[in-house]
Amino acid sequence: MKLIAYNYRSDELGYFKKFAAKYGVELTLKKESPSAENVDDARGRTCMSMITTPMTEELMRKFYDAGIRFVSTRSIGYDHIDVKAAKKIGMHIGNVSYTPNSVADYTVMLILMATRRMKAIARRSAAQDFSLSGVQGVELHNLTVGVIGTGRIGRLVAKRLSAFGCRLVAYDLYENEELKQYAEYVPLKRLFAESDLITMHMPATRDNYHLINRETLAGMKDGVFLINTARGSLIDTGAFLDAVESGKIGGAALDVVEKETGLYYNNLKCEVLRNRDLAVLKSYPNVIVTPHTAFYTDQAVSDMVEHSVESCLLFTQGKENPWQIV
Repeated sequence: MKLIAYNYRSDELGYFKKFAAKYGVELTLKKESPSAENVDDARGRTCMSMITTPMTEELMRKFYDAGIRFVSTRSIGYDHIDVKAAKKIGMHIGNVSYTPNSVADYTVMLILMATRRMKAIARRSAAQDFSLSGVQGVELHNLTVGVIGTGRIGRLVAKRLSAFGCRLVAYDLYENEELKQYAEYVPLKRLFAESDLITMHMPATRDNYHLINRETLAGMKDGVFLINTARGSLIDTGAFLDAVESGKIGGAALDVVEKETGLYYNNLKCEVLRNRDLAVLKSYPNVIVTPHTAFYTDQAVSDMVEHSVESCLLFTQGKENPWQIV
């Protein structure tokens, strides 16, 4: 199989070479993102691998005309791909899976950092301000934690948090029997009302767009903590900013934000951020913002590359493909 991989990072290079050899793949690597300018590089190939590049109907048609029939995104989320257009064009789409431990561990870290006011403590310490005022934390065993989304990552987060002795409630469209040994499934409205801290672990869909909005925030406890390592579109940023400033939100940790595409994974020192809301979020002492790095471990990167290569191979062989979406 001939495969072209776009916008590969330096940390992926060794894994691409390893798995191309393992699966007998003739691999072409491009540092550039897929675009109308480099679509000709894909000619003669049926599959392409990429990551987080917006794949519009117009761009998809260009790659389809060049012979590409399967696009594998090296990410779990695929909201950057116009799936509806793919179905219309006849393009097939696949994502990847990777170890859930990476995001689960990172989520627990963010929960601890948010509840112990670590951003403010670190900033003060760097300026040799060792005073205690304003940095008093809370202990997890005294909290009710709401877990929204109980797939592989959500279940691991709940399992890890159970060791801290906190009360756990959960919501998902599909209940998981394993999780019930750690958490009680409750209606979403009740989860909002009872939780001292809420952590989100679901994909971005049309139905859960701006799940956290002015109405749902109003139904939460005053001083609630919010953790998001899933997708930025789950939170209405304007409503969130107002809630932080009013004190409704007592603290937060966000690994994802709205309109992060084109910003994260780039060195933007000395530049004006093209996302005013992100600039404001970064200014709050009780809001931790990290650049979509919860997934980023050696094992996760290896999994992402291998599954993308393997998915393309399965597609060309006409075999059952666990990562194929369309």
